[in-house]
Amino acid sequence: MSAPPFASQQRGVATGMAAAAGVTIVAAIVALRWGGGLLPAMPTTADRLAFALRCDIPVVATLLFAIAAVAARRFFSAADVDGAAFAPATPPVAIGRALLANTHEQVTLAVFAHLALASVVREREIALVPVFAALFCLGRGCFALGYARGAARRAFGFGFTFYPTIVALALAARRLLR
Repeated sequence: MSAPPFASQQRGVATGMAAAAGVTIVAAIVALRWGGGLLPAMPTTADRLAFALRCDIPVVATLLFAIAAVAARRFFSAADVDGAAFAPATPPVAIGRALLANTHEQVTLAVFAHLALASVVREREIALVPVFAALFCLGRGCFALGYARGAARRAFGFGFTFYPTIVALALAARRLLR
């Protein structure tokens, strides 16, 4: 099976990323409009930070799953069992390591963004944090499922992970600059 032409891949990536951006915007609007009323009162910054940390448990769990997936692939592969320092990775382990590296980067940024947002939002706006954490987890799943099938197939998952983090950071920065 040969790779699709570059221009086709670019269109696929752009489409996936645009769809993820659209869903992120809609989810943020819904969270801001109706989500705050569904949550308990969190009048202090400490309350909101603790809430954000609880929301990020599944986010961090995606990193745990990525680590476990690489470990399992290595355990069941004679060529990979000794680790990366001793032989080039087989394709399944190389894919797992790429997913792990990207997940690590994304988790680090997302947890910081969620905490930054929680530290500056008004009480009802905290509803963005669980929504963004949920989108992150769904995005990681989509990214992992599409990864081996090419850039266009993983673009939505990447965007679904990345855009909520960007929005959280932008909102936190905007609030700080006021």
